[in-house]
Amino acid sequence: MTSEQCASAAIQEEDRKRLGGDQMIPRTLGFVGLGRMGAPMAARLIEAGHSLVIFDTREDAGADLERRGAERARTPAEVASRAEIVFCSLPTPAIVRDVALGQDGISAGSKVRVLVDLSTTGPGMAKTISAGLAEKAIAWVDAPVSGGIAGATNGTLAVMVSCPRDLHAEIEPILQVFGRQFYCGETPGVAQVAKLGNNMIAAAVILLSAEAVAMGVKAGLDPKIMCDIINASSGRNSATQDKFPKAVLTRSFDFGFATALSYKDVKLCVDEAEALGVPMIAGSLVRQMLAATNAKYGPESDFTSMVRIVEDWAGIEIKSQA
Repeated sequence: MTSEQCASAAIQEEDRKRLGGDQMIPRTLGFVGLGRMGAPMAARLIEAGHSLVIFDTREDAGADLERRGAERARTPAEVASRAEIVFCSLPTPAIVRDVALGQDGISAGSKVRVLVDLSTTGPGMAKTISAGLAEKAIAWVDAPVSGGIAGATNGTLAVMVSCPRDLHAEIEPILQVFGRQFYCGETPGVAQVAKLGNNMIAAAVILLSAEAVAMGVKAGLDPKIMCDIINASSGRNSATQDKFPKAVLTRSFDFGFATALSYKDVKLCVDEAEALGVPMIAGSLVRQMLAATNAKYGPESDFTSMVRIVEDWAGIEIKSQA
């Protein structure tokens, strides 16, 4: 076998593992919420051989999935009447609660026995929904994800999971299609705590990097060179490695995560820390910066727009000089 054939075989084997490997048993699954993250995750399930019943409030969402064999339902309840395991990927805790427990929600379905939430709801809401579903003998799985749209598309997400161990053993082969799993425990909401901490750090390094790079630009440094130096040094972080080159230096500010969603996650993180008696001084500052960004550039702006606030204050523009 040539080196090229060996490389190709290795790639195919890695993808086979991500798609569930030999343990994967094709099922009919439900999926509610076909947004920027939900749609590519649903597509991964189809690629793994599963049949899908889908729902989204937007009529145009999921059209590509339908062309690939997914069947559209009229309500979340209908999805849950046609699939035993239902996934949801939704933008806010309140929407997750309504979709899970509402009149036409997943809990009203006649077939569902497991609801896997890929959203970021926070531990308080996770516990509320878990208790509500338990009254109808439906198991709840927290499975918030991190890794962005690229990770959802390529199956390289970090999937944080909390649920009973025996249930995790059942759904683990399915979750493998999304990426690497981290089992956090059996307590409802504990995986949400891990996700909130991660998202707070992801937002914080944008702000810290913006301040440092803005200082460099005002002193006459090329921001690309400064990012390269940081990435080769002890300050290396996800903002200077990924977000700045793709969305800041190019002036596109379109990395793929809305300011409103980042603000929601950081606020949930700070609130949870306060409830646990953990000081979150820096996190509170990040929350306020996202609130300012939300007010100035709108909830649909990208969370990298925090950089634009720093630019305004510094009187400079961080852009590639190439």
